[in-house]
Amino acid sequence: MNHRNKNNHLGRKCGHRKSLLSNMASSLIKKKKIFTTLAKAKALKKYVEPIITKSKMNTLHSKRNVFSYLRDKTAVLELFKDLFEKVRKRPGGYTRIIKTGFRFGDQAPLSFIELVDFNETYTSKKKIKSVRRSRKKNKKNE
Repeated sequence: MNHRNKNNHLGRKCGHRKSLLSNMASSLIKKKKIFTTLAKAKALKKYVEPIITKSKMNTLHSKRNVFSYLRDKTAVLELFKDLFEKVRKRPGGYTRIIKTGFRFGDQAPLSFIELVDFNETYTSKKKIKSVRRSRKKNKKNE
């Protein structure tokens, strides 16, 4: 039985799993979208959401706490920039997982994990205005 075992171990030992999630989280923060398996994406979502919540307070203490998780200076600097201001206003749910299909070799389920506020497809407010054209017969020609 799997009672009280909330985290997915991903078939790795503790140190390997921590470094895997740390590297994936820093890649997600830098690139805003990464392509991975579904199990890793779900584990990454549980790992990166509290980190983004901690980045809401722009203090030295929170920067050091985030650095202890990410271990990447450029990702920490990116997370505390003004570019992430729209993420800080959100009360939670900073990431989105989109299932894309199955891997060719072993049929593992694949997915995208992305930061919600950086996808232009879903966040654009501009609507395309459609022009209605009607074909009416010309009465003069008849």
